[in-house]
Amino acid sequence: MAEATKTTTAKATQSAASTARLRSRYASGMQTELKKEFRLKNIHEVPRLEKIVVNCGLGKAKDDKRLMEVATNTLRKITGQQPVPTVAKQSIASFKLREGNQIGLKVTLRGDRMYEFMDRLITLVIPRLRDFHGVNPQAFDGQGNYAIGLSDQSVFPELSFEETTLAHGLQVIFVINARDKAQSRALLEKFGLPFEKEKA
Repeated sequence: MAEATKTTTAKATQSAASTARLRSRYASGMQTELKKEFRLKNIHEVPRLEKIVVNCGLGKAKDDKRLMEVATNTLRKITGQQPVPTVAKQSIASFKLREGNQIGLKVTLRGDRMYEFMDRLITLVIPRLRDFHGVNPQAFDGQGNYAIGLSDQSVFPELSFEETTLAHGLQVIFVINARDKAQSRALLEKFGLPFEKEKA
């Protein structure tokens, strides 16, 4: 019995230690701050980050297998997960595209891995962008999800110079459970995402 209790305690301690920094911040203070800011009655109404989707659209890759290999390596290195292929849902003759053709890659992050990726993106990657003045405040969709597009993968410190010689873009989508864009933006700002100042 004592051994079982020790094992349970050890697992709980290990779980607490593995909790991502931003996840801890959200649970320990940000939730309460957002609840007060938007005058919400229930803690379950507070906006929260559900998942992060990182994807690469690689229409050219059907003619360049090396580009697909480079993009696969990029997503695996920066997210810690194996990317899954995305395929064309229909044929488009003008783009020489057939249904079932692989046209990209994506990774879906949840839990600690999601928060750790966001932490690295905000603290390490975004500050390395050239001539950066903040992320676009207009990049929210109708549901309050937010997208950031990056022109090439060289801003990620996990990649070596050799792994960035064949450049490709990628997109990071924050899928947020919120009532509107204002709540989504407030959540991302509390996580530290720097928005560009809107011109008067």
